[in-house]
Amino acid sequence: MHSIVNTEQSEAWNGYEGRHWAGNHDRYDAVNSGFNGFLLDAAAIGEHDRVLDVGCGNGQLTRLAAGLARHGHATGVDLSEPMLERARALAAEERVTNVTFDRGDAQIHPFPAGGFDVAISRFAIMFFADPVAAFANIGRALRPGGRVAFLSLRSMADNDLGQVFAEMAEHLPAPDAPQTGGPGPDSLSDPAHVREVLTEAGFTGVATTPVDAPQIWGRDAADAAAFLGAWGPVQHLLGQVDPATAARARQALTEALLPFEHPGAVRLRGGGLLITATRP
Repeated sequence: MHSIVNTEQSEAWNGYEGRHWAGNHDRYDAVNSGFNGFLLDAAAIGEHDRVLDVGCGNGQLTRLAAGLARHGHATGVDLSEPMLERARALAAEERVTNVTFDRGDAQIHPFPAGGFDVAISRFAIMFFADPVAAFANIGRALRPGGRVAFLSLRSMADNDLGQVFAEMAEHLPAPDAPQTGGPGPDSLSDPAHVREVLTEAGFTGVATTPVDAPQIWGRDAADAAAFLGAWGPVQHLLGQVDPATAARARQALTEALLPFEHPGAVRLRGGGLLITATRP
């Protein structure tokens, strides 16, 4: 294991949040896997490519990349040891052998210089303490002409989840305001800011494309509300109010999810920003 500078995120992802994601890997993949096609098409992974998955989590995308790079290799890097343990176990179950998972902070991790052909990431790049330093470090890990395909979240206003959370808001304290330029879900939601950050980090040809995909949050509204209520950021807010208020917030969450019920699933529209760029 190498040094970690993003200590706040490391604590979260090695505590409750990381354990919850690892224990519910199939549910989180149901939320996010609708975006896999956009990301993998943009990455254009060849069968001999060496792929770096930044913030790989439970490793679904890493394993898919390894399948495309069948004569190459995929490396997943993440801060969360609980999720990396799950990723390794799933790779073993699926008999994916050309993949490795390492714990590290992508901002400072000593990647081999020029050791990768392509870097990918699904909703993990928004949490760097210093995004320019992190992207520059990732750039050094790519060969000249290497490429990146990343997904960040668009603002909550561009996601159905924002509408759902708005229904809970009157029952809960306001979440902590993010620091200007600091890590957080919306930190790379503005295309102009994305281009500025990646250009400063040394990339060229930075392009952004908004993409939408369905996100499956549960079997029905009650199931989805229970899952969302156990998600770290929501659980944190629920823990700041008395039990009666928390119960009202949970009921408001369930009711807000009812319009999104479909046979067998609660589907919300998720909005992402597909980011591509090249290392000169």
